[in-house]
Amino acid sequence: MKILESQSAVLSNYEVYQHLTDQRDRYKQKKHRGPPNLETVVREMLQYLRTAPSPLSQKPLTYIPEAIAQIIEKLSPYELSKGEMVMILNLRPASIAALNTVIEDMTERYSDEQQEEMVGIVADVLGQFEVAEAEANGDAGEGEGEDVNMNDAEAS
Repeated sequence: MKILESQSAVLSNYEVYQHLTDQRDRYKQKKHRGPPNLETVVREMLQYLRTAPSPLSQKPLTYIPEAIAQIIEKLSPYELSKGEMVMILNLRPASIAALNTVIEDMTERYSDEQQEEMVGIVADVLGQFEVAEAEANGDAGEGEGEDVNMNDAEAS
């Protein structure tokens, strides 16, 4: 493999998750095991992405392949940087305080109404993600010790 352009694209956690689950499914269809070190990396990465408080740990998964294009389109008037957009996709901020940790100089760049609109857009496109509610119900650690194999039957 040869790298043509380094860092020409940035992937969100969801895109990495999709790639790994697709790769696992391809190996399963061929009834072929991948190299042991590849299986270890895939298993550990999927386990990490499915562990709370990651937005990808939510059951059922609210992210869809079209979500990335939708959120980029809906947030384009706010002129967010690529890094800010990826962080919004990865962290799914549910409040203005959480959004403030992702967007640089948010209070100077955007009015209170614009900040509320951005949080609303994230909730509309990526769905609600209430970490505090899951912890209150005792579901926060669910699936934490779950081992994920490339040959698992379920395609999450």
